[in-house]
Amino acid sequence: MEYQLLIAVGVGISALLFMILKLKTQAFIALLIVCILVGIVAGLSPEMILDSIKNGMGGTLGFVATVVGLGALFGGLLEHSGGAQGLAKYILKLAGEKNASWAMMITGFIIAIPVFFDVAFIILVPVVFAIARNTKKSVLLYAIPLLAGLAITHSFIPPTPGPVAVADILGANLGWVIILGFITGIPAAIVSGPIFAKYIAKKISISIPEQGIDILEDKKYPNPITIIAIIALPILLIVLKTVFLGDWMGENFLPESITYTIALLGHPFTALIIANLLAWYILGIRRGTGRDELLKLSMKSFQPAGAIILLTGAGGAFKQILVDTKAGEMLASSLQGSFIHPLLFAFIVAALIRVLQGSATTAMIAAAGIASPIILAGEFSAAQIALFVISIASGATILSHVNDSGFWLVGQYLGLTEKQTFRSWTVMTTLIACTGLVMSLLLWYVF
Repeated sequence: MEYQLLIAVGVGISALLFMILKLKTQAFIALLIVCILVGIVAGLSPEMILDSIKNGMGGTLGFVATVVGLGALFGGLLEHSGGAQGLAKYILKLAGEKNASWAMMITGFIIAIPVFFDVAFIILVPVVFAIARNTKKSVLLYAIPLLAGLAITHSFIPPTPGPVAVADILGANLGWVIILGFITGIPAAIVSGPIFAKYIAKKISISIPEQGIDILEDKKYPNPITIIAIIALPILLIVLKTVFLGDWMGENFLPESITYTIALLGHPFTALIIANLLAWYILGIRRGTGRDELLKLSMKSFQPAGAIILLTGAGGAFKQILVDTKAGEMLASSLQGSFIHPLLFAFIVAALIRVLQGSATTAMIAAAGIASPIILAGEFSAAQIALFVISIASGATILSHVNDSGFWLVGQYLGLTEKQTFRSWTVMTTLIACTGLVMSLLLWYVF
């Protein structure tokens, strides 16, 4: 029986990679086909296979679809209002031109919380060009810190879709993921952002594109403090719930009414609804945007979330198949008898899938499905389960190359050759991954 389960897992992973890499099958369909294949090879009945898929999809999407949908709507409102550019200008003013690379890192770190990576980059790349024109220095000195901030938040910190999906599949507490995502992400951003940018900007000199708006000129943007407050509000509410109603405070010492309020407001659903209502009024209605236009904007914001939601559901189905076939238990027991650290195992699985097929989101979700039985079979703290999320996110960030759309997006917008993109963007993503793994392993023994 053990060999049969081992074969089932091997067939499933091989088939997944073959369909995505060779046949160019959409990852959502590929994951569902793999669920059926693993179930057949493991000896499940047709009813059990299809029930596992249904339960895995339903159990995952009930949470993830709501959070990702609310996050996408929030990001759309921020993008439409010009809040991202206004925040960038404000941080640049505070930091000064001398520290512009650090300002871009901070801007990317904040903006990517509600806005999708590629959208945030396209919105903010004119800022990079404007600074480079003013300083007469390499575009990479400011672009790399921006990209590092965007990439780290996109992978490490909820409510961005990737970590939300992985946290749900692994059963991780979102508050812990946010806390440890910040602790891990800040050194990763510093190493792969301003420090690496200072080095690579001396090696690669590229011409500054003349097109694009000058973000440094005076324009009417939303108040940057308001933008920061709206972005920070849902994060603070979720973290407060984790601190006061989680493991930190031990026995609950608060009155029941306060406990009820914190539990309600600190749930990601409620926290994001509040943030959306504030953004809807402050960034929309109060700035003169009509209700009809806001409704159209809302519908447009949901479009990029659809694919992520379905892919996450398929990842949940894959996890459920591994659990129901007992293949996950076998994987967990074999890992416990080996010398490899469970975080390192999760990192390697995500990294292999990432390098082979390109998509960070697909790598995160597939790796979460494979790693989830290890968590179910082990005795890990809430913080340690959250570190699995960070480790998988780190592995899924590594070595972005020609099979990743981000590689071409960055190269095209910055005017880099393929070789220059490898030397800058690819190395940057690898530094993020390695720093994230090292920090996760260190934090494992702290929490």
